[in-house]
This record gives sequence, structure tokens and C-alpha cells, in this order.
Amino acid sequence: MTVSLIISTYNWPRALYLCLDSVMQQTVMPTEILIADDGSGISTRDVVKHFENISPVPVHHIWHEDRGFRLAAIRNKAIAASSGEYVIQIDGDLILHRHFIQDHIIFARKGCFVTGSRGIITEMLTQKVLNGEITSLSPLMKGISSSNNAVRSPIASLLYLTFGPTRSPRGCNMAFWREDLIRVNGYDERFNGWGYEDAEICIRLKNCGIKQRCMKFRGIVFHLHHNLAERSGSDVNEQRYRETIRDHRLRCEQGIDRHAIRQTSATAPETDRKSPGELRD
Repeated sequence: MTVSLIISTYNWPRALYLCLDSVMQQTVMPTEILIADDGSGISTRDVVKHFENISPVPVHHIWHEDRGFRLAAIRNKAIAASSGEYVIQIDGDLILHRHFIQDHIIFARKGCFVTGSRGIITEMLTQKVLNGEITSLSPLMKGISSSNNAVRSPIASLLYLTFGPTRSPRGCNMAFWREDLIRVNGYDERFNGWGYEDAEICIRLKNCGIKQRCMKFRGIVFHLHHNLAERSGSDVNEQRYRETIRDHRLRCEQGIDRHAIRQTSATAPETDRKSPGELRD
């Protein structure tokens, strides 16, 4: 199985650096990495170029002009440019546990999409991480809230999958079969500004018979603290989300088919290597 890791980002190069550094420590690497850049400046470009030079797998910078919060559109462009059969989607303000990619690959099932969770880092601990004072994170550390989301336990993960409740999707930690994303026409690019674009695409996937698998105690990520995004347009986004539920929509009209869609490389070899250290254990 070939895997495309898509990382969305906007003008936070230090966080993106730490995120990509945690990708470099993975026990199993993705086939490729795509940076879905919603219009960042030159500093972000410099970070991407650094990892293009050192990464053992290809790194692609997918960028469009900064015309406001257009996360749905830049994710579509990255998905269209990807070549993997399976797409793992994260945000660029996450630090990944070293087994993150491996866990997602283990959890993948045909006919399903995966929604994961996140451990949240407090503002004080985030500053120490950004400053380089702390280079290793664990759920037992002071400053990790929602710490149960940061505990990795394969046995507990199986029990939760069997008996646990369905969780609301978090766009910062999700995974899909690329063919399923194309089937529903990707993200609805009418969603501008914060909110609901991830929940809405999950509704269309479910309407097509694609089931949600909730991953907890695997696929661990630590979410760096930041100020809340401007939410002035969230009411419009929520209305569109509710219309999708009401109308039982399967596809969106303004979606991934607006972009040139690359063919998947199903025969490309998977990249698998051991991490040189447990920097994010």
C-alpha cells in the first residue's frame, strides 16, 4: 500500500519544522509527503526546502495564494497532486508519535475512513517545545491535557474500536482511501473560513456507505497550543454542513474535480525504515 501524508499549514514555520522533524523519526515512512500550504510566506518555503533536501521520501510543496482561510481548497489540491493509494491527513501544528504512520497503516481497512484523536499541549509547555527546551513528549508530562488521547496501547485500541463510542471527526488526524475521496469529490471548496469542512466530507463518505473507524490509543499526536482561528464565517459553514445531512448528499459540486487529478502509483514500493531514535516517544 502506498501512503501519501498530507500536512496542512499556514504561516507557522517553527511548528511545521517540528512536525516534519517528527515525520523523519517514524518507524515506517510514508511513500511521499505533501505540504498543503494555504498561502504562507517565504519562511515556510525555507522549512519545506530543508526537508526536501534531507527527507528519505519525496516532499512536495502544494501552495496557493493567500486569499483567506481556504483549507478545503488547498487540501483538495494536495489530494489531487498525491500519488498514494491511502491518504493520511494531519495539520502542521502536530508532533507525531514515532509509530504514527505505522499505526494508521495497521488500522486501514477497505470501505472505511479513519478518525483519530489528539493530545493537547498547554501554552506553557508549547513554548518550551518551540524553544527546544523539551524534545520528547509523553502523556505523563505536566502540560499535556486530554492525556488519555496521548496514550498508545494497541490492546486498548482494539477494545475501544469494539466497544467505544463513535467520536466526532478531527480534521487534524484523519485517513482515507484516495479513491473514496475522489468518489465524493473531495472537500467542498465553498467552505471558507473555520469549521465544518471535515465533518461535512465525513457525512458524504458515510452516505456512500463508507464506514468510520475511530482510532484511539493508536496514531498518537500532540497538538501545539495556538490562539483560536477567526470564526466569523462558521455559521455559513454550519448551514452547508446541515444541508448535506438534510439532502443526503454524496458528492459536492465544487470539489477536487476542479484540479488535475494525478493517477495513483499502486505499484510503487512502500518505504519502510526504522527510526534512528525515540525522540517523540
